[in-house]
Amino acid sequence: MLDSTPSTVADRVALKINPAKTCQPVGAVYAALGVHGCLPHSHGSQGCCAYHRSHLTRHFKEPVMASTSSFTEGSSVFGGMANLTQAFSTIFEMYDPDIVAVHTTCLSEVIGDDIPTIISKAREEGRIPEGKVVVHCNTPSFVGSHVTGFSAMVKGFVKYLSENTGTRSTAINILPGWVEPSDMTELKRMVAAFGLPSIMLPDTSSVLDAPATGEHAFFPKGGTTLPEIKAMGDAKATLSLGTWASLEAATLLETSCGVPFQELDLPIGLAATDRFIESLRGLAGVDVPAQIEDERGRLVDVISDMHQYLSGRKVAIYGDPDHVIALTEFCRDMDMKPVHVLTGSVGNAFETRIKDLLADSVPDANVKAQGDLFLLHQWIKNEPVDLLLGTTYGKFIGRAEDIPLVRVGWPILDRVGHSYFPTVGYLGSLRLAVEIISAIQERQDRDAPDHAFELVL
Repeated sequence: MLDSTPSTVADRVALKINPAKTCQPVGAVYAALGVHGCLPHSHGSQGCCAYHRSHLTRHFKEPVMASTSSFTEGSSVFGGMANLTQAFSTIFEMYDPDIVAVHTTCLSEVIGDDIPTIISKAREEGRIPEGKVVVHCNTPSFVGSHVTGFSAMVKGFVKYLSENTGTRSTAINILPGWVEPSDMTELKRMVAAFGLPSIMLPDTSSVLDAPATGEHAFFPKGGTTLPEIKAMGDAKATLSLGTWASLEAATLLETSCGVPFQELDLPIGLAATDRFIESLRGLAGVDVPAQIEDERGRLVDVISDMHQYLSGRKVAIYGDPDHVIALTEFCRDMDMKPVHVLTGSVGNAFETRIKDLLADSVPDANVKAQGDLFLLHQWIKNEPVDLLLGTTYGKFIGRAEDIPLVRVGWPILDRVGHSYFPTVGYLGSLRLAVEIISAIQERQDRDAPDHAFELVL
């Protein structure tokens, strides 16, 4: 269905075709779901909230709960204060959350609704019960992406709740970035292996990968608790994983609470996980546990054994900037050639970082921030690749150009398992490496003539 995409690349400034991102409020909802007892609230039209919920539901194959201010024509003209204050009354009466996380939309941002003032008025009127918490962040859809919306919501939790009591704890803060519930579980496992107490924000494990028990729980057992978010201000350090999704909250924790932070890439792949493990080793003051060293060794073993299938393979990588940076480094380290690298999010730092990573191996790679999949398809028409690495949306390019796709990142709408099996750490990277190798071998089998169709590859 994309067979008619032209190969001639033309400059486009005001037009995006099949953008490699979606809007900020989606990220705000996902971040809020990682807080225990939290109900995300969309301050805008009912249609916006329905889209955000359905898109997340399609990825996680789990029901995603959120409320909305349900703007009508009147509120679109005169403002949404009445809608939001009434929403607070309804939410706490019907659903009784511990916390409501309000995010704005295009409509409420254009109107100019002052959310902190509305929250204060609602509390004065008794619409927010004693002991209940309301936080907010600004997430207009006409700027940024779902990643920046996620970042804004995490920063909002820190701004409203984290406190420095003057007594430092031994815990470390983990800001995991936009990753799967399975990745958050794996990150906590690796941190615990060093004997480090930790607080993760957000934490969607046991929320969006919760088991079926036969009983419905409106607020699942998982998520970062309010006392834990408050205690983040007393932690001894923060590990910020992914610049786009986590750095703002880490910076705020340092400036407002004096918690120093280390900025790291998402620990996907060998080198990025090595840096994460080295940070944990330094904070814990212990040697790397033998279990972790063994996991690293298995990843190295598989990459070494399968090098003949990986070496020189051209790959196109697209998706969220934090994911794409880590995936690009991983592919480079496996001796693959990332010739096309693209994200839909903004930021000159993305292009600079990718070009630095590929300076020695693929110096002429196509790299683009705030790009779209139409451009990626045009690049591929001019220089074909052996593999696509990214979200479900790339399947149309894969079909048009007959290229295998390994699904990674968000969203994955047409497969299952990503919520349950990690991509981060040595174990997650091993799984991803096996998927990449298997895709290449499947293609080799499919295309092999009879005389070369081997039982053992």
